[in-house]
Amino acid sequence: MNTAYIILIPLVPLAIFLLLGINYKKIKPAISGYIGVFGLSLSTILSFYAAYQYFFISEKIDGAFQTFVKKTVWLNFTETLHIDVGILIDPISILMLIIVSTVSLMVHIYSRGYMKGDEGYTKFFAFLSLFSFSMYGLVLATNLFQIYIFWELVGVSSYLLIGYYYKKPSAIAAAKKAFIVTRFADLGFLIGILVMSYYTGTFDFETLNNPEGSAILNWASTSFMGLSAITWALILIFMGGAGKSAMLPFHIWLPDAMEGPTPVSALIHAATMVVAGVYLVARLFPMYYFVENGFVLNIVAYVGAISALFAAIIAITQTDIKRVLAFSTMSQIGYMMLALGVSGYDGHHGVGYMASMFHLFTHAMFKALLFLGAGSVIHAVHSNYLKDMGGLRKYMPITNITFLIAALAIAGIPPFSGFFSKDEILLAAFQHNKPIYYIGVFVAGLTAFYIFKIYFGMFWGKDKVYGHTPKESPLSMTLPLLFLALVSIFGGFIPFSKFISPDKVGFESHLNYTLAAIAVAVGLTGIVLAWIFYKKENSLSDRYASAFGPLYKWASDKFYFDEIYLFITKKILFKRVSSPVAKFDKKYVDGTMEGIGNKTVLLSKSIKGMQSGKFQDYGFSFVMGAVIVALVFIYLWTN
Repeated sequence: MNTAYIILIPLVPLAIFLLLGINYKKIKPAISGYIGVFGLSLSTILSFYAAYQYFFISEKIDGAFQTFVKKTVWLNFTETLHIDVGILIDPISILMLIIVSTVSLMVHIYSRGYMKGDEGYTKFFAFLSLFSFSMYGLVLATNLFQIYIFWELVGVSSYLLIGYYYKKPSAIAAAKKAFIVTRFADLGFLIGILVMSYYTGTFDFETLNNPEGSAILNWASTSFMGLSAITWALILIFMGGAGKSAMLPFHIWLPDAMEGPTPVSALIHAATMVVAGVYLVARLFPMYYFVENGFVLNIVAYVGAISALFAAIIAITQTDIKRVLAFSTMSQIGYMMLALGVSGYDGHHGVGYMASMFHLFTHAMFKALLFLGAGSVIHAVHSNYLKDMGGLRKYMPITNITFLIAALAIAGIPPFSGFFSKDEILLAAFQHNKPIYYIGVFVAGLTAFYIFKIYFGMFWGKDKVYGHTPKESPLSMTLPLLFLALVSIFGGFIPFSKFISPDKVGFESHLNYTLAAIAVAVGLTGIVLAWIFYKKENSLSDRYASAFGPLYKWASDKFYFDEIYLFITKKILFKRVSSPVAKFDKKYVDGTMEGIGNKTVLLSKSIKGMQSGKFQDYGFSFVMGAVIVALVFIYLWTN
């Protein structure tokens, strides 16, 4: 397979970023929008062409899809340890190219209408292109260090986009919060990379993931606190993934990230930043599976399951539609993580891995549709809150239908795409870990309830009297909605198991009709409850909220994680640790150095007359010096 053209996929958005970023004051907004869309269209065409070449033209070896690597050495440390830069082509990198390209292109097209009239229009498209370049580089990385470089670039890009409305204090705070919280997780990631490279002698994914290679076969060579050093490295690397994917306890940045423009929310929460953690675990899956008999995978599974349940409970209580979707994203990413955690490796045993990647694909499409649909509503009513909405189906028929399709998909109702991917996740959980399966089923019901809560609240509910008549969004915004709706309807029929599996061989997957029926019944129950509570204006929701009392209050306030972190940082770390250390540093460390400096200044003042610059002073000193030396010699000679 010829892979030379694939390098153009990330380079095109990089060129667009440089062009628009350097000339953002010179290029007219309308032209910059077309330039951004053109660049992503080109990358998307190349991505789909690469997928076609890889899956349908390139030959398999021993029934497995090949891995193509094109790289060059960048930094050389030892004969085996070096940092390469290049591209790695295998089933999941091709899948991610398709996902990133499709959603990013839809967001670019949508943004032409949504951001129209914004004073930073050209700069916004420059930032979008930078974000796309960062994600392309991340998914094509050939080694841990290269993926870390683009990992951090994704963080910088998200900072720029979340804080795009830089005149708005809440947006600035949200951007800083996302950047700082993910820095803590990324510190773990970096330490994990260094530990991994020290004990395996390589950063390279091919070498690390080889089941018969030394990295996996010799995982037990060194231990620390009851676990192998490589196991600790994998835990730390997963810490980085948990931060990017907003898993507990690094989730607090996610709802605040809604301060960015809605297209940014769609891009970050559907196909880029938050799925990077899932992709990282999938990229190193052979190591996670074989090292320490999958010990770290159990951690991944439980973190994913608990995060999914935690976020779904909070989502029920939120009234800001973008925050509901943000917690929904956290919950669905939890599904993907738990699927990886319960997966096997060979053949059908790898159904969890396949289901995770399948759900990553379907979720990218219907979640982007949900966010863009929410953006269409916000664009019409100029509010994020359900209290300001109602009866919008009369004014926005396209947004109504497409949002309904996305809601049915995330609720897992057949034949929409989410049904097929979620069913495979629940099947994998049922086969390997029953408690996680039960959590997954319960979360499916919660998901259906909260997503139809906001659907009925926006498009049905009370007949709201608006100050100005809402109207359907322009074609540049509705066209991406229609496209993503089609993918959300038919995407589930793709035979994913033939293309994506841990061993790259593929397998035949089949629906488990009993488990599927249970999941659908639970989902329908959630929809019916949402219908009863929110289809028409009533006081049921308020009465039940009061009935749950403190539990509802805790969930509404996100279980006070933000307050706990602020207490720990401000009252303990800053006041009890940092403040005494700062005082000691200022009084003793700085005082000592300043004292030395002050004494030196005083000494210099007392002797500075010796360097007066006057010839007579220097002559006098010379004569006196000669006399003293002569006297010393005379004394020594006579004695």
